[in-house]
Amino acid sequence: MKADSKKIYYFIGIGGVGMSALARLCLKDGYIVYGYDKISSEITDQLVKKGIKIIFDNSVSALNEILLSAEVQVIYSAAIPNSHPQLEFYKKRGNNVNKRAEFLAKICNDKKTFAVAGTHGKTTTSSILTHIFYKSNQSFTSIMGGFFNNYSSNLIKTGSEAIIVEADEYDRSFLHLNPTIACITSIEADHLDIYKTQDFYKDAFFQFSKQVSDGLIVAHGLPISGLTYGIEVPADYEGFNIQIIENGYRFDLKTPNGNFKNIFFNQIGIHNLSNAIGAIAMADQAGINMNKALLALKSFPGVYRRMNLHKWRDAYIIDDYAHHPTEINSVFETIKAFYPKQKNCVVFQPHLYSRTRDFINDFIIVLSKFDEIRLMDIYPAREKPIKGVNVEILLEGISNKKAKYIQKNQVKNELKNSDATIFALLGAGDIGEIIEQFKNEFVIT
Repeated sequence: MKADSKKIYYFIGIGGVGMSALARLCLKDGYIVYGYDKISSEITDQLVKKGIKIIFDNSVSALNEILLSAEVQVIYSAAIPNSHPQLEFYKKRGNNVNKRAEFLAKICNDKKTFAVAGTHGKTTTSSILTHIFYKSNQSFTSIMGGFFNNYSSNLIKTGSEAIIVEADEYDRSFLHLNPTIACITSIEADHLDIYKTQDFYKDAFFQFSKQVSDGLIVAHGLPISGLTYGIEVPADYEGFNIQIIENGYRFDLKTPNGNFKNIFFNQIGIHNLSNAIGAIAMADQAGINMNKALLALKSFPGVYRRMNLHKWRDAYIIDDYAHHPTEINSVFETIKAFYPKQKNCVVFQPHLYSRTRDFINDFIIVLSKFDEIRLMDIYPAREKPIKGVNVEILLEGISNKKAKYIQKNQVKNELKNSDATIFALLGAGDIGEIIEQFKNEFVIT
């Protein structure tokens, strides 16, 4: 994008992770940026500090004189309803109005685009790829769907020769992209409020795969043609000789151009190791020196709320975004692999009424595996309540007698009173805020 000091952008739903990254990019490129969101948050606070003016009132009367101009360009999140008063105003006014996915696609046009799609692992895989690009001194812009640990921005920009993005399937957003190189990490039904059936969901990924121009990387076992990757499976990029070590893995890697030995990846979770191999495959196809790419895995800072491990008193707390049964199971399997003899406890905040309804049996099965289960109310996000869908139906189905309902303000006391030594705080809602209550008690190792 070329800066035009007169161009004004207004982001409706600016507090979302994806929206905030685009707002940062527009600001960095010299544009005037405003935004709206329902409530203030850590993300909006950071944007305000950068100089972005944010409105927390959705009425048209809240728009200042500058924002009433017909020249204002509007970008809105897919989570914003068409009935939003300001969105309605701009559409009727005839302003240039785009969904986030459409705007992102315009930014990617005519650029070498690296996109990561998949039900699970998008944020971690694209973040590892971002770190590899950074450590190997590439000219690139990364619009991240998460934050590196201990880093306040989800926009990483060293130049404009390439762009790294998450290809989000929600609302079919990723079908606006035409990537140069892409990775598909997984295809497992989700967002059935949008797709209605598993077949329609899978069809969208098939369509996305056809829009990739130069190289497609797919997880081993997916029914889409491309270079494959996986762990101890016959894939083009295969991780093998896996050794669990403290807070990470050592492994060997087979690639189409040779083998590499004794690689260290500094994150826990076999699913994260798989994500790392997917990112390495993309970097290799981009022509990045493999030795530099593999060395970057040693210094990867991790992603906020993706298997974040904290030492607390004589226990460990794992803070993770997991909100789908498969993701919860990945956390459980990681706990059993790294801490097989320790008692565990999961605190789970279901995310969306529709997802809870669609995967109720799967949630019951995976949550029942933990030694202790604590369930919070469903986090509604963009949804209105669905009759008969609540945390009680989860509790009724869980066979483990050590399962109970708790409120958000009870979490810390529950952990204090438990004799478990491994705790998992899981969910994509505001459960992530709870970790702040523990920070002054963390043991720095």
